[in-house]
Amino acid sequence: MADHAIAGGLSRLLTSSWDERLAETLSPQDLLVYRSNLLGADKRITNFGGGNTSSKFDMPDPLTGAPVEVMWVKGSGGDLGSIRLDGFATLDMARFRSVRQAYTGPEMEDDAVALYPHCTFGLNPRAASIDTPLHGLIDRPHVDHVHPDAIIAIAASVDGEAITREIYGDEIGWLPWRRPGFELGLMLERFVRDNPRARGVILGSHGLFTWGDTQRGCYETTVEVINRAITWLVEQEAGKPAFGGAAVDMLAPEQRRMTAARLMPILRGLVSEGRAKVGHFDDQAAVLDFVCSRDLAALAPLGTSCPDHFLRTKIRPLVLEIDASRLDGEELLPTLRQAIAAYRTDYLGYYERCRRPDSPPVRDTNPVVILVPGIGMFTFAADKATARIAGEFYVNAINVMRGASAASTYAGLPEQEAFDIEYWLLEEAKLQRLPKGKPLEGRIALVTGGAGGIGLATARRLLGEGACVVICDIDRAALREAEAALVKSHGRDRVAAFPVDVTDERTVIALFGEAALAFGGLDILVSNAGIASAAPLEETSLELWQRNIDILATGYFLISREGFRLMKAQARGGSIVFIASKNALVASPNASAYCTAKAAEIQLARCLALEGAPHGIRTNVVNPDAVLRGSRIWEGEWRAQRAGAYNVAPDALDEVYRQRSMLKLNVFPEDIAEAVYFFASDLSAKSTGNILNVDAGHAPAFTR
Repeated sequence: MADHAIAGGLSRLLTSSWDERLAETLSPQDLLVYRSNLLGADKRITNFGGGNTSSKFDMPDPLTGAPVEVMWVKGSGGDLGSIRLDGFATLDMARFRSVRQAYTGPEMEDDAVALYPHCTFGLNPRAASIDTPLHGLIDRPHVDHVHPDAIIAIAASVDGEAITREIYGDEIGWLPWRRPGFELGLMLERFVRDNPRARGVILGSHGLFTWGDTQRGCYETTVEVINRAITWLVEQEAGKPAFGGAAVDMLAPEQRRMTAARLMPILRGLVSEGRAKVGHFDDQAAVLDFVCSRDLAALAPLGTSCPDHFLRTKIRPLVLEIDASRLDGEELLPTLRQAIAAYRTDYLGYYERCRRPDSPPVRDTNPVVILVPGIGMFTFAADKATARIAGEFYVNAINVMRGASAASTYAGLPEQEAFDIEYWLLEEAKLQRLPKGKPLEGRIALVTGGAGGIGLATARRLLGEGACVVICDIDRAALREAEAALVKSHGRDRVAAFPVDVTDERTVIALFGEAALAFGGLDILVSNAGIASAAPLEETSLELWQRNIDILATGYFLISREGFRLMKAQARGGSIVFIASKNALVASPNASAYCTAKAAEIQLARCLALEGAPHGIRTNVVNPDAVLRGSRIWEGEWRAQRAGAYNVAPDALDEVYRQRSMLKLNVFPEDIAEAVYFFASDLSAKSTGNILNVDAGHAPAFTR
């Protein structure tokens, strides 16, 4: 087990990134953005979406020009690392201070939030967050609130207050846990008033507040305070095995990945009850230290401490007490099903014990975080980014538990306090305001031939409807280019790319393992890889014949077989779409190898439809014709051969095919992608074994 400290040892101390030459060029508002971005850029300072910053300075009244003290404070939502000026709420401080006149006590704490919009300065539409009074009631010009693992390790220790005094003396104070809101703001106000020399305060089970007279001073105080905590924790951990030492041996890296790829689709299928989920796998050293440790069984049930953590991860994870690497499929599924059913029952018990008369209805009872000894951590959510971020938050929680356990005794939030945060009516209102998900949100697609015209258009169409997409292709250069374009338009969390030769069984099997690790499983399989060839029968070599059969028949078989296996493992049904051809139905002269292989695809699809129906796996076929634009097949000799057959120049071929069609239209990759989307989505939930021609009308290809 790795023997590294909570923050990676003294070499992992923070360094100030402040650039005074740049800062001198910035307005006070832009300086706040700069300071916030510096804090959010380092996850040792604060987690994604967590923490907030503020600055108070005079601004001219838009009507009178008279100076008005305005607080700029991070608004509801957003992330410090990427926030821009429009992410900050602006409040007239004179009006905000008058909120205390309407505030009657903790019983109206939630209602006070409704008063904040009445304090807005400058018609700013950004909503003020529940943390606004934690900044507005502190009589200091600049305030940082962050969630560093090193600080929360102290804040979540039984002896946290004493440790704070030992490290900081009277420079940094301590306040016991209280849910964020106006009452906590009043507590901070009293602390600052009564402790004028203090530069900050640690909030029990929560995080750190620091302040300063200048923006640079505030930022550098935050860095210094965190570094002192890191240094102290490193000293406490020296010579101590993490989490009591190892109880389970971690598997070798390749074996971990293979086992994780086998587990992911099964887990995904089980936790997707009611709503499709996307998965994320993490086996970094910090995770392995925890999941392989003696203290895992004692610490994991205590739950997380910082509210930012368990709002993303649920109050506690599911620990699978199994040797997953040794269980085969027949043993694995019932074992996992039983474990997840027990977690749901436990979560319902937590809800019933803690619910208030006005609590929102119980939410998804499935685990978000699943820990597997020897292997790592799996996280699941409605989309990949949320699943990944949940994993990052639980790594924060692991670091906190590690530091707290080394220095004292770790203490999670009391169950009722945790529930009151998780089912807070203000949090529920925020959830209800989230936009409705897209039709394919939570679904995972894999597209072969994904770097070419039809494949790339299909990937774009499915991504546009919310799916995560794996593209694969034998052309590595084209694949890299396509991946870069899709990542630019849809983000890294939605796109994965892997090279594959669809005729190579070993690489095809490996491809689906990579897809499972990337996103958790598979819902949509688009088999599109292809070639085209033309030759009279007597001039068709065995090599040319075999190449068509290998790619267009055997390749489709291998891809669909492995996709079928993965879909069965996750037991959520699925949609397989073959991109065949008009030539699968209509023979063409001088193309016997191509037509035969394409006809085989249709028959294979029919067989898959028969075998997949009992499992909810649908298989359908899209038959394009003459899709020239963006196609690598049509870039080479195939275009010249077909142009020669029509006795026209190659660049005139588009017009030949348009005139040949009944509708006098050309067919484009986006037209095929639309047909694929129809079969991939619930629009065709009752269709399997079907063929959809997208050929602008070709009477000989009418299905009979």
